[in-house]
Amino acid sequence: MNNGDTRASVSPGNAHEEFVLLAIPDMNGSLRGKALRPEAFEAAVRRGTVMTDLILGLDPVDTPISDYERFGVAVGAPDLVVQPEPDTLRELPWRPGWRLCFATPSWPDGSPCEIAVREVFRKVLQRAADAGYEVTSALEYEIRIWDAQGDPTSSGISYSLNEIGGYERFLDHLVRALEGLGVELSAVHTEAGPGLLELNVRARRGLAAADDATLLKFGVKQVASSMGMRASFLAKTRPGEEGSSGHVHMSFWQEETNAFAAPNAVDPLPPAFSSAVAGLLEHLPAASLVLNPTINSYKRLVPGWFAPINVSWGYENRSCAVRAIRSDRQDLWRLECRRPGADANPYLALAAIAASATDGIGREATPPAPIVGDAYARADLVELPGSLESAIRAFEGDDVLRRGLGETFSDYYVTSREWELKAWRDTVTDWERQRYDRGV
Repeated sequence: MNNGDTRASVSPGNAHEEFVLLAIPDMNGSLRGKALRPEAFEAAVRRGTVMTDLILGLDPVDTPISDYERFGVAVGAPDLVVQPEPDTLRELPWRPGWRLCFATPSWPDGSPCEIAVREVFRKVLQRAADAGYEVTSALEYEIRIWDAQGDPTSSGISYSLNEIGGYERFLDHLVRALEGLGVELSAVHTEAGPGLLELNVRARRGLAAADDATLLKFGVKQVASSMGMRASFLAKTRPGEEGSSGHVHMSFWQEETNAFAAPNAVDPLPPAFSSAVAGLLEHLPAASLVLNPTINSYKRLVPGWFAPINVSWGYENRSCAVRAIRSDRQDLWRLECRRPGADANPYLALAAIAASATDGIGREATPPAPIVGDAYARADLVELPGSLESAIRAFEGDDVLRRGLGETFSDYYVTSREWELKAWRDTVTDWERQRYDRGV
């Protein structure tokens, strides 16, 4: 769709009232914005519209992060100038007459809003393009689903063809919803946890990969809610059970050639692929703050549950943080970063991984030897951060990654993660009361 075709695309075509959801992803990956009537949307396409900058400064429970000093509540929450991107207009099949459109925010003086997460990824993609590459990515999410009675929708048998049938009605609704959103679901299977379902999204180039992942999350929650069910992307829902990952698959392309591919499936990694792995490994401790952004994230990262705990890579090795995937098909050569949880913001996760890989390629970095066997058993490998506190320290010490994501954004992001720590430290849980009250 182009700018000259907005009226035909949003004009009333049935008895339902029509709205366009003008969407900006926030720091946590949630979509925020306004529902505009068709005429207001058309006006916004022509002249832009406004939204308070507070939408970029709210925590997951909608509390303004007052520690920010340069925008948000600390300066009176002034307006951002918001420009719709009509090419991103999508249908909401579960809500006839409604559509969704992504928007680009800028500061009132017209300068780019460098703290908007979609713009962070866009800038990283441009740096990769400046180096001669287009980034192709796909995310796969493990999500928990409970039925209307609050019971898990499967028993927890991985890859069960018997149990996948129990999701038939949910998947029928979800596939139709995602098709309206322009998102292609390529595969689904059960995972090793009650109610745990893995959803694989088709690989896309550039910004579209993160848009698709965000719309998948939005669609899953909307569809589940409409059916009286509940869906969660929480990284760790129950102790003693597998957590929910958000694995990232990525390759770098030069037009129609996969720069990560070699002629044969048994060949060593080509130079671009090898250096991308090296760059990712080098920056992975700092990138953990983005890939594992919450207190809860680190409860998933324990040995034995296929969640990586150290700086490691290997060929087809799922115990490693980075898995190198080779194939007889040139288009399928790619890396898989297994560190992200399902709670990671897809724009920031892809930005951190792509920025790290681009840095490695630019320096022609060399990775260590690939791990053979169980990476969890290797005491000689560098440990990745095991808490939000240690991830903040690693991020603050990685000037290259901070510059790759943008210094202004990086300062802002650290403040948001420190806010999460402050909220956690101010909380007294039932676990603490039950465990310590009698003995004190």
